[in-house]
Amino acid sequence: MNTYAREVPTLDTIVVTGTRTEKRLLDTPVRTEVITQQELQRTNAITLRDAVENIPGIQLREIHGKSGFEVSLQGLSSDQVLVLLNGLPLAASTGSTVDLDQYLIGDIERIEVVKGATSAQYGSSAMGGVINIITKSVQDGLAVSGQVDLGSYGKQNASGKSVSVNNHHEKLQIDASNGEFKGRIAAEQFRTDGFSENPENYPLRGDISKRQQISVYGAWQPSDQFMGWIDLNYYDESDEQKSLNFVPPFYLQQHKTEDIERQRISAGSQIKLSEKISVDLKALHESYDTQSRQTTDGYLSALRNSEQENNHFTAQMDLAEWYKQKWQFGVDWHEEKLQQSNNGKFEMQGGEVSRDRYELFAQNDIQWNERLNVVAGLRVQDDQDFGSHSAFKLSAKYRLFENQSFLSDLRASFGQGYRVPNLKERFYSFDHSHLGYYVIGNENLKPESSDSYQIGINAVSNNKWNAEVNFFLNDIQDLIQTDYQNSTIVDGITRYTYNNVAKAKTQGVELSAEYHITSDWSVTGGYTYTEAKDKTTGLFITRRPEHIARLGSNFSLNDALSTSLRLRYQSDEYADSANQNQSPDWLTVDTQFDYKLSPRISVFAGIDNIFDEQRDFESSTDFRPIAGRYVYTGLRFNWDTDF
Repeated sequence: MNTYAREVPTLDTIVVTGTRTEKRLLDTPVRTEVITQQELQRTNAITLRDAVENIPGIQLREIHGKSGFEVSLQGLSSDQVLVLLNGLPLAASTGSTVDLDQYLIGDIERIEVVKGATSAQYGSSAMGGVINIITKSVQDGLAVSGQVDLGSYGKQNASGKSVSVNNHHEKLQIDASNGEFKGRIAAEQFRTDGFSENPENYPLRGDISKRQQISVYGAWQPSDQFMGWIDLNYYDESDEQKSLNFVPPFYLQQHKTEDIERQRISAGSQIKLSEKISVDLKALHESYDTQSRQTTDGYLSALRNSEQENNHFTAQMDLAEWYKQKWQFGVDWHEEKLQQSNNGKFEMQGGEVSRDRYELFAQNDIQWNERLNVVAGLRVQDDQDFGSHSAFKLSAKYRLFENQSFLSDLRASFGQGYRVPNLKERFYSFDHSHLGYYVIGNENLKPESSDSYQIGINAVSNNKWNAEVNFFLNDIQDLIQTDYQNSTIVDGITRYTYNNVAKAKTQGVELSAEYHITSDWSVTGGYTYTEAKDKTTGLFITRRPEHIARLGSNFSLNDALSTSLRLRYQSDEYADSANQNQSPDWLTVDTQFDYKLSPRISVFAGIDNIFDEQRDFESSTDFRPIAGRYVYTGLRFNWDTDF
């Protein structure tokens, strides 16, 4: 195995998400996909949305009724995908869905993605998988790094001037450590003037926004037996939208401004009680507040305030290996609160609503023999409103073949998933009477549940190539959806509610490969086929394309100049539950060039969406990319020294 650790460093990466313990990517029984810091730089990723868009099989969609993007994994929706920051949950922007545009990634080391039900490891909302953001560790000495870049949408710039600067992005990070004490300060800002296919018209297709994020991290490690840390993260956003709303027979100008503030405090410690027992403690307090103001033709139509709070505590105890087994035990406590009002009237039934839950979990990592590694996990949840639930997962990796130049593994897993209805689905009164409908939360909802099956084979050949094929099946029960069949009409307004109205199945295959043509040139590719059907009606579920493909190339011309290329393809997708209308397929191509002026300074330039693939904004069923061609350039610098 040491041969592969030297020759394939990407597969030697340490990952933690699949088993909640550190394992080499090559050795983990739970299939894990990793986005490295180098990949983030090659694509000039600024937000979490940018970071994950090149992972095979990931689908990004605009959040309904808001700006921002949500994620879908293996045909399961964003409500069923858990997003974590260093293993702790990240606040959902709407009380249910995490907006991937609302996290700037300047201090990220890598992102780990596990697909399929992971509720046995992480509880509710992990039916479809987990995205875990891992921030950078602090090295000894003093280090300063930063970046400045500018971008333009050309003729779609909000100013109407093709050569003007439309976007501004800056970040700065300072790390310091003397071994016992470690600290980091990171600040990042992204500003955009928005964009439009016709800047002379009123609507903006891309919002005017300003996003700022500041994080402060400190750690103290006086000995090998103890380490304590604290992480403070502050995010602030101001957003402005301009759109037209058709109220027959007129188009009315809508203007919406939204101010968002997220404050996140997390802390923890790792304690080694003995040679056989170690304990990991983590705690989180996070508040997420928004204020939005909407006018229609200059008249105030909505003044909405939302206050959200999340508290989380986890304790995990790991035992040393005992008869080829590594036991893990833990407890989680989670509390969430939500309060929202519109024009001074509470939209949450009962005013402020809250709930908490306690969870116990256990896992056993068994190295059965030299070839077979099995991980079995069980989680039991006691929810304030829904009582007890449990989830089981069994994963295995079997070494099919190994010699000095080649190895192959078989991975298989079965996992149970569940998702407790969120506070929005149970208590939110979504008043859109001016559009003819009203959605009322349902306190009697039942949790969703699923069975997830994954099986695949991977192969690695020295530092030359690696490939993987994975088959998946997710069987979902009690799927929560808006109940259109039992709607009522009151005073001309259609009233809907949420209900457990559907059963669904998603199945398919994922292929991925990496090939090093030379030491300076590598190509990567991925393809996912997904069939997502409503088992009740037999129809395809909306917004789930059958085919998603990714292709990438990295090439170094010399020690100073390198280039990257990224292609993304997505097939057509049904836009309505009756399967009558489809959104067209699309292909985008991005490229970037990097040039090192010195060991500490580099410049870069790139073009996203080279061929200007963009949706028809006059069509309500066209979900191709919103943004057209985007050109950018920038500078990176880094400086470090030992004390």
